[in-house]
Amino acid sequence: MAEKIRIMVAEDFDLLREDLCELINSQSDMIIIGAANSGSEIRRLALDNDCDMILMDIEMENLNAGIVAAEKIREEKPEQKIIFLTAHETENMIFTAMGTGAVDYVVKGGSDKDLLRHIHSAYEGTPIMEANIQAKIMQEYSRLRRSERSLLFFIENVSHLTTAERELIRLLLQDKKVHEIAEIRCVEIVTIKTQIKSLLRKFGCRRSKEIVQIIRDLNIEHLF
Repeated sequence: MAEKIRIMVAEDFDLLREDLCELINSQSDMIIIGAANSGSEIRRLALDNDCDMILMDIEMENLNAGIVAAEKIREEKPEQKIIFLTAHETENMIFTAMGTGAVDYVVKGGSDKDLLRHIHSAYEGTPIMEANIQAKIMQEYSRLRRSERSLLFFIENVSHLTTAERELIRLLLQDKKVHEIAEIRCVEIVTIKTQIKSLLRKFGCRRSKEIVQIIRDLNIEHLF
């Protein structure tokens, strides 16, 4: 007889926790080996016992109790598979939760069949994250990759800026107008416009406001 999938449940709503335990124990290939109603309790259970999977609610004794518990558990047992089972579907909560190293994120309200499918897939090493959750994570991944490339591109170009160009960017970051910059630097307006055109070519932008916005988005204003 094949070994059963050993599962723990962390859920502070008693009725839901009992229903989850009953559902899992009714399966021929699964068994509940521990249930908790708080993040601190599931952390203690997980560290004292070995299991294959934890179904983890996020909001228990506080808003992010499940996330904190997952972080602590994976520090001690990095191989531990965690599925977040939660009502929260905001992007920030998803990114924070999956940043713990969890294998899946399931929004409450789905069918028992779907939940069991998520458990089986995660146990087999091929989690089937819901399409909308996966899409949000991939969008964030793509954004971070774009930011990384942009940061490397900007830092490379910043290293080749002249002293005058650095000063020009510093003033642009202060939202100074062309005529104000010309007055501050005691040069003609046409000189400032020529220097701005040079900056636009170096950074591949069409307007000076784009350079300013990208620098702010990348949080590298301190370089100027």
